[in-house]
Amino acid sequence: MREDNQTVRIDKWLWAARFFKTRSLAATAITNGRVQVNQVRVKPSKHLVIGDRLEIRITPYSWIVEVLKISSHRASAEIARELFREDEQSIREREQIRENLKLERQLNRGHLDTRPTKRDRQKIIRFKQSSR
Repeated sequence: MREDNQTVRIDKWLWAARFFKTRSLAATAITNGRVQVNQVRVKPSKHLVIGDRLEIRITPYSWIVEVLKISSHRASAEIARELFREDEQSIREREQIRENLKLERQLNRGHLDTRPTKRDRQKIIRFKQSSR
């Protein structure tokens, strides 16, 4: 970990905080405007300082976090969680999205996007014959 008075590039910090699997994915997200620092669109080379507020959008989720520690090294998930504090509203919104997606998956289970299998066709034939 770095000292509190030093800074680190935002793409490196996002990678170390485990929001992205690689620095290049983090840099691409920043370039595409999916990451903002203090409500301002930035470049991947922007240096973060403690207290900066980040808005990170990774479809379909969104995080609003405050930087608590600076690190340029990727470590375990437990250590990564110590690098930032997430906004309570952000947590609630993400949980709501997760619930909505779960319900949507359950609703779509009955709708098949594929052709019926041999077994399905046999069931259909039996059903049609029993209704005569």
